[in-house]
Amino acid sequence: MIFSLNIKFLYTKILLIMQLKGQVIKSSKSFTQKEVSLSNTPLFFPESFEKVFLAVYFIVLPYIAGLLFLFFYVAEGKSELFLSLNDDSSFILTWAIGYEVLATLAILFIIKSAISFSINTQKNGKRSHFVRP
Repeated sequence: MIFSLNIKFLYTKILLIMQLKGQVIKSSKSFTQKEVSLSNTPLFFPESFEKVFLAVYFIVLPYIAGLLFLFFYVAEGKSELFLSLNDDSSFILTWAIGYEVLATLAILFIIKSAISFSINTQKNGKRSHFVRP
């Protein structure tokens, strides 16, 4: 808690200094302040069952991703090898593998979205200098 407060304090101090020097380009909305709603997601969330479906997706999607990873990458698409792997591995191991695969894909999607957002918000095609806070 103290660490995050110190980072926030330092970040605001650096932004204030940069604004005084005229180095900050103000945008209408930053990437982290965009609205997020479950209706824009590709998953199906029926009304009044959102939490149930979210829990089901949290369990089922990583398990299926883990099974696909084990079948195509580890077993190289061979069903005999996959079935022998599936006998040895537990549900939680397969789920953890799938969770890591989905987490990697989510991070890559976030990076792609941030890059495309920064490209779309540039004014007049000019590239602004990136200043690390």
